[in-house]
Amino acid sequence: MAEVPLLEVEHLSKRFGATIALDDVRLRVQRGEVLALIGENGAGKSTLLKILSGAHSPDAGKMWLRGNPYRPAGPHEARRCGVAIVYQELNLAPDLSVEDNLMLGLPGTGGGLLFRGRQRQRVRQVLAEVGLDQLDPRLPVATQSVATQQLIEIARALMLDAQLILFDEPTSSLPAKDVQRLFDIIARLRHRDLGIVYISHFLEEVREVAQRFVVLRDGRNAGEGMLDQVTDAQIITMMAGREVDELYPAVPHQPGEPVLRVVGLRARPTPRSVDIEVRRGEVFGIAGLVGAGRTELLRALFGLQPRDAGKVLVEDRPVASSVRAAMAAGMGFLSEDRKGEGLAQDLPIVENITLSNLRPYLRFGLLRLRLRRKSAEHWMRRMQVKARSVQQPVAELSGGNQQKVALARILHEGAEILLLDEPTKGIDVGTKAEIYRMIGQAAAEGKTVVWVSSYLPELLAVCDRIAVMARGTIREVRSASQWTEDAIMQCAICLDDA
Repeated sequence: MAEVPLLEVEHLSKRFGATIALDDVRLRVQRGEVLALIGENGAGKSTLLKILSGAHSPDAGKMWLRGNPYRPAGPHEARRCGVAIVYQELNLAPDLSVEDNLMLGLPGTGGGLLFRGRQRQRVRQVLAEVGLDQLDPRLPVATQSVATQQLIEIARALMLDAQLILFDEPTSSLPAKDVQRLFDIIARLRHRDLGIVYISHFLEEVREVAQRFVVLRDGRNAGEGMLDQVTDAQIITMMAGREVDELYPAVPHQPGEPVLRVVGLRARPTPRSVDIEVRRGEVFGIAGLVGAGRTELLRALFGLQPRDAGKVLVEDRPVASSVRAAMAAGMGFLSEDRKGEGLAQDLPIVENITLSNLRPYLRFGLLRLRLRRKSAEHWMRRMQVKARSVQQPVAELSGGNQQKVALARILHEGAEILLLDEPTKGIDVGTKAEIYRMIGQAAAEGKTVVWVSSYLPELLAVCDRIAVMARGTIREVRSASQWTEDAIMQCAICLDDA
């Protein structure tokens, strides 16, 4: 007799207005298995996880959990049934203690009594299971690092005695050492016979953590199988519905004369005395560990972080420490936090693309709305943004399409120096290739690109030169062809101050 799957999904469908998010989706998860759910942005992965976790209700289809019909009325019922989810964006109460976060949503003791000693014993037990045995559960969650908060989320699932844990891009904000720690914990959970559904855009990560995969494309099943029996190219073809020959498309460009010079730049807490020179038509990458000062350097260049000392010059003209001055000098900044800073989520695409530069549409103090709409439609086509129209709210777009809108905004500003902070974060493989092509095209048009990324393969493949930052300073700058991943990491962890 065949083993009953831990989870089985048949003919699942979900619509949001005219948008078909899921269409006749099938899924099966066994006990002790990590199933990778793969697909481009907008393929329906997160919608499927939200249905499994009770946040959405399906329009059609059936689900079974441990062989029993499963249709949770909400997240609380899903948790009670043993299904927990760990979102990409953490879902904790930052001002409450670790202990109180772990206990939220759990059944009471009856009679309104709270037995703190017994509760804390259980809390310490599950914290130890995720490697946080030294963490004081009385501390506020807000005092902990993102990596520790991610582990607290997993501990919360274990407090619920979850049998199925859903991970939605759990490593998008984690440094490499914490990613490996997370993988070790997932492996331990698998060996305890838990079932795990794991979403990630990094195929090398998927291969390390999962055994089997399911690909979604446009809300439908596009393929499945064992990961050790397919190549990356085959998976990408399933995701995109076409062959993606070039993961890192080469756009010919020739760096010219120096345009951006940074001399002795200091800010608090970082950077510390940075000197760089970047050329016109160059893609200049900045690598380093989390906390090295890469983001702070870009923010100081753009005037978002006050400078304590040093100079920033564009074509030998000093640029004052303000956003207005940076934009006037031709700089455009793309934040790594596209939801919090990069985009106005509740506003439509047309507003997000044009609000930072309305001059072309003003006449006698009036805004020419038709002209502005046509311009936004032009940028949508150029950036290949998938949306119903320029009036669609940005919040309704997939992550990859949101990032294209954010890039369209700084190009619409007419920026000649693009300061890009993690522009491919949380984006699928196919969309990454499109963004790499756009970056190469910008360089071919004579624009200067300064690009911070934690993903070394893309820096090595797309950049002309790469600088490595450590402890707030630039350690070394070389041609990309002279670097390897190992060499970058060795330079990034160098502890001497030479």
